Amino acid sequence: MHAIRLRTLPLALSSILMGSFLAAYQGEFRFWVFLMAATTTVFLQILSNLANDYGDSIHGADSPDREGPIRAVQSGIISLGEMKKAMLVLSALSLVSGLVLLYISLNDWKLFLLFLGLGIASIIAAVTYTSGSKPYGYAGLGDIAVFTFFGLLGVVGTYFLHSLSFDWSIILPAVSLGFFSTAVLNINNIRDITADTKAGKKSIPVRIGRKKAIIYNWVLIFGGNLSLVLFAIINQTYGCLIALAVLPIMAKVGKSVASKTTAKELDPYLKKMAISTLLWVLVFGLGILFFR
Repeated sequence: MHAIRLRTLPLALSSILMGSFLAAYQGEFRFWVFLMAATTTVFLQILSNLANDYGDSIHGADSPDREGPIRAVQSGIISLGEMKKAMLVLSALSLVSGLVLLYISLNDWKLFLLFLGLGIASIIAAVTYTSGSKPYGYAGLGDIAVFTFFGLLGVVGTYFLHSLSFDWSIILPAVSLGFFSTAVLNINNIRDITADTKAGKKSIPVRIGRKKAIIYNWVLIFGGNLSLVLFAIINQTYGCLIALAVLPIMAKVGKSVASKTTAKELDPYLKKMAISTLLWVLVFGLGILFFR
């Protein structure tokens, strides 16, 4: 349970909820698609967390000097061999759950193979973020992956599995969620900037420095809310703008990230940003469904 990192799961579910709310808005919601998409996403997020724990221990980011929360492999709670086995189990669960999702969602083999490829890519992305010989998280590409998988693919893919159709307007809510999810990663990387620098992990904050990383964080927070406003204007559906009520909470998180300097002080704001993102999605869904 320590290695699973339960506090990350609400963020993982946000893209499924967002895509499902948009599908319900169009009258295309299917309960079993939602359930299996949520299950698959939870498995993938847990796999990513286990692989991150394993990879950072191997590559040195989780050294004894690390100031953040203790990791399972680093602390000896779980051995490298045990963590490998757990990663294999979660990879298998993700694949099986994903196959069930595609079976109940799609009736076209070409689409099935396309989404199967995306699912396998998700598993590979979850494992290779910090694991393997050339983890892309150490090259500073984690932000792109989070924006893509938690935002664009997560939301648009879920919407498509419900409706079997595509609507360009859903790109803007997907961008919003991609920005907020990236902000969570950015706060994590600001917290770990000292340890990551020592380990050679070239995250965005390591590359651009703390001050610019904080500006980047503000861009992500306000950019996500701006995408919401554009979505409301383009679609002339203004009920979803009640999600802006969550902006002061996000702004408070951003202000705290700017003022806190130690890893211990910054750590709680990862959870706060993740929970505020989930809250934003829930309020968005309430607004788009009941206050059109």
